[in-house]
Amino acid sequence: MLKQRTLKSLTRAVGVGLHSGKRVEITLRPAAPDTGIVFRRIDLPEPVDIPVSALGVTETQLATTLSVGAVKVLTVEHLMSACSGLGIDNMYVDVSDEEIPILDGSAASFVFLLQSAGIELQNAARKFIRINRLIEVREGEGANEKWARFEPYHGYKLRFEIVFNHPAVDGSGSVVEFDLSKDSYTKDIARARTFGFTKDVEAMRAKGLAMGGGLDNAIVMDEYKVLNSDGLRYDDEFAKHKILDAMGDLYVIGKPLLASYSAFRSGHAINNRLLRELVAHPDAWDVVTFEDEKRAPSGFSKLANAW
Repeated sequence: MLKQRTLKSLTRAVGVGLHSGKRVEITLRPAAPDTGIVFRRIDLPEPVDIPVSALGVTETQLATTLSVGAVKVLTVEHLMSACSGLGIDNMYVDVSDEEIPILDGSAASFVFLLQSAGIELQNAARKFIRINRLIEVREGEGANEKWARFEPYHGYKLRFEIVFNHPAVDGSGSVVEFDLSKDSYTKDIARARTFGFTKDVEAMRAKGLAMGGGLDNAIVMDEYKVLNSDGLRYDDEFAKHKILDAMGDLYVIGKPLLASYSAFRSGHAINNRLLRELVAHPDAWDVVTFEDEKRAPSGFSKLANAW
């Protein structure tokens, strides 16, 4: 049986929120089978649990926000991406403020935390959402066109194409394809950082966004070049970060996907629209388990390798 996974022990990290700029501590805890990923706001008079859910996403401006009533947790996508890449099914995330810390701007620190805590197999079958037909969402036309789609695939494959009309971005790889069965999430995707432009920073900060952003947790560009002294971690780091974000955005559906995802100039909003479109069409998917691990997609039964 292909089993569910949680942590062997708890682990903690402290950082700042990318948008709030506030100091925040998170504690990652093991959880029982079929719990899912649950964020817990422990800074409130009465702690509030916020389980991941496609319909629980309430904001998608520059980050993915989950809410229960008026209580929310922001910027969950990098941690959720690490959980997707390492196959974590069940975990509590205690948060001391409303935003998950940005750490180094990628998922690498979260991967390190999860692997430091250890990954434990549980005596319950891992449940997958299997895509059975095309599901697609589109927005805009011409130069403003954006889209994302799911297609049937015995595994989990993601393809992303970016267009930014910026010399530093367009000079890098604009198309990335990643297959979880064949490629290494920890080596190929997890280290890709979020990125932004100096011309946008002032406008974002006027709206109370990007208050904690800087060269130590993002790729920053002026009109012509990357300003980080250490350059890029991957030749195609921009497109790879979009894959990283998509994996986190899509994992809020609560179960790993068996699907081929492809997107053109997508982002948090369209990724969530795609999930909602999927949920709205129950004939397009079903939930499957693998009593015989050999029938599972190649690589899914293996625990992710460390660095």
